[in-house]
Amino acid sequence: MKPDFWHKQTASAPLFSDMLWSRPENRLHAGKLLIVGGNEYGFAAAAQAYSYAQKAGIGVIRMLLPDSLRKYVGRDFEAGDYAPATPSGSFSQKALAEMLDMAQWADGVLLAGDFGKNSETAILLEKFTSKCPCALTLAGDAVDYFLAQPKPVLDRPRTLLALDPTQLQKMAVGAHHTKAFTSQLDFMHFLSQLHDFADGHQANLLVNRLGQNFVASENQLSTTPTTDSNAVRAGAQASVWWLQNPSKPYAAITTSLVSD
Repeated sequence: MKPDFWHKQTASAPLFSDMLWSRPENRLHAGKLLIVGGNEYGFAAAAQAYSYAQKAGIGVIRMLLPDSLRKYVGRDFEAGDYAPATPSGSFSQKALAEMLDMAQWADGVLLAGDFGKNSETAILLEKFTSKCPCALTLAGDAVDYFLAQPKPVLDRPRTLLALDPTQLQKMAVGAHHTKAFTSQLDFMHFLSQLHDFADGHQANLLVNRLGQNFVASENQLSTTPTTDSNAVRAGAQASVWWLQNPSKPYAAITTSLVSD
């Protein structure tokens, strides 16, 4: 029997077709997104997120990168701003003021990833998630910083976590969830278990597994077939749709998956 909370979606049969036809027509009303990510050795995730957010129809984007990237990115990237970096090239704790100031401007923030592995960056991200005033999406290795201690993001209102199966498994362990998300779980057991896990926390979850994107939000769960497992792309698109429909996270995130 199909669970009442589960709703199937395909590109030809969107669950919220009215939302697809009610996009903001003016860029001034299409929302402001802040993308944060990168370290001295790369910012591919942030750059990809920028491109995907533009394609998804965002109004205005600003990007915050560590100052260690300035010499590589220069002034060619018009949306780029810079914040203090550690000696190893990742965001330092001194970046918190800039991040919070820009978050005040934004309707939504996407922590896109490529943060590297740095203890000072970990402290920064924990402080930022607790103080960020707007909707917050985490993707890529931004999620990794909260796998062992996930409560700051799992139980934060207005939060979206774009996860791969390994991250979900580790986060569930960190949250002391009673059932393990093993790779052996079949489709229906995974579906039910994801719903139960999400229902115990405030964050919205977007998980790619078994050729499907699963959205668990507001005690509902949707599945959308996909051939793309890029969590940064899914997170960027979902961020745009969600900030344009802030009171409808489940519908917005689900619809973003068929918005191409």
